[in-house]
Amino acid sequence: MRCPFCEAQETKVVDSRLYQDGDQVRRRRECLRCHERFTTYETAELTFPQVVKQDGSRVAFDNGKLASGMMRALEKRPVSTNQLDDAVNRIHRKLHTLGEREIDSRQLGEWVMEELRALDQVAYVRFASVYRKFEDVNAFREEIERLEKEPSPEARRRQLDLLEPDDSLEGKKRRNRQD
Repeated sequence: MRCPFCEAQETKVVDSRLYQDGDQVRRRRECLRCHERFTTYETAELTFPQVVKQDGSRVAFDNGKLASGMMRALEKRPVSTNQLDDAVNRIHRKLHTLGEREIDSRQLGEWVMEELRALDQVAYVRFASVYRKFEDVNAFREEIERLEKEPSPEARRRQLDLLEPDDSLEGKKRRNRQD
């Protein structure tokens, strides 16, 4: 790794730690020539699926476009950069676990809206207004009313966690009777 201060090629790793839920390695390095310290991040290089747009064309997934679109919606909102990074990383994980070579742009947009809704409702409505092409004030009103009626993504996750695994005493008794 080249030193960003003096451009020497000889550096040593002083400290290594897992970062971003173990998806990255953070390394503190020291230049052997000028003794300045700097941080590097190591990530696995993974290929993302092609994005199939509404007109049928295919484009390479663009991480910068994903992050900048979310940042634009979150502009002047009380959401930290770490929260945004975590949301982008959750979308990345979904893309990789999907295991497909292509993904529909609408699916990607829905994932972004889900993450924004969990982060900040104003940012969610901003993004949805562009993504869903709101034409008038009524479209905004309808989206806000739907937002007020539906439980938050966090509340839905908690509900699903309660319903999915049947580890209750009654569930165990039912399984034992079936066996």
